[in-house]
Amino acid sequence: MNVLLLVAKAPVAGLAKTRLCPPANPRQAARIAAAALLDTLAAVRATASTIPVLAHTGRFADAEYATELTAALAGWHLLAQRGDTFADRLANAHADTGAAFPGRPVLQIGMDTPQVRPALLTTALELLAAHGAVFGPALDGGWWALGLRDPADADALRDVPMSTDDTGRRTLAALHLRGIRPVTLPVQRDVDDWTTATAVAADLPGTRFAAAVASVGGQLVSGLPR
Repeated sequence: MNVLLLVAKAPVAGLAKTRLCPPANPRQAARIAAAALLDTLAAVRATASTIPVLAHTGRFADAEYATELTAALAGWHLLAQRGDTFADRLANAHADTGAAFPGRPVLQIGMDTPQVRPALLTTALELLAAHGAVFGPALDGGWWALGLRDPADADALRDVPMSTDDTGRRTLAALHLRGIRPVTLPVQRDVDDWTTATAVAADLPGTRFAAAVASVGGQLVSGLPR
């Protein structure tokens, strides 16, 4: 069985996807985050032979679509994020996942790429098994996926500045210093602002995410309720 680690925060209004405001208001932004998370949870669950793990921060009881999220997380292995910085929380999430499932490689993704589908995750897992490390660059200079044969190697992330336009380059440099040369996965677009949200939604007709983005414009669409 493969271990697929999703790192996410509870989509609480005023705390999630605030860079979408405006044009979204805080509740709409949190609903877009919830939709992205629900679509990502579904993609992970649909990926064959996978142990799903969620490293989370925030209270899902306070989140938008709390009931749907609670149902979607049934059967997941849940870990609380720990650490003062995002880099520390990522490294600790890998370490805690490795401790829970010793001897297994870990593929980690986030909730900012709702376009990721089971076929891509399966390919990433196959490459991870064959090569020992994979890296998924993001269009904004960051990264959307990191897979490591030994999750302890994620300790290299602790000194990498996150959420910058050269986070990807610095992450690769830190891994190279440990002798790790990841196979590169296809570039994906992170949902960080309204421009990227609408661009990603345009490629995802019929999804929860597309419905949530469209609802900001007042359209009546299928998917999650407004």
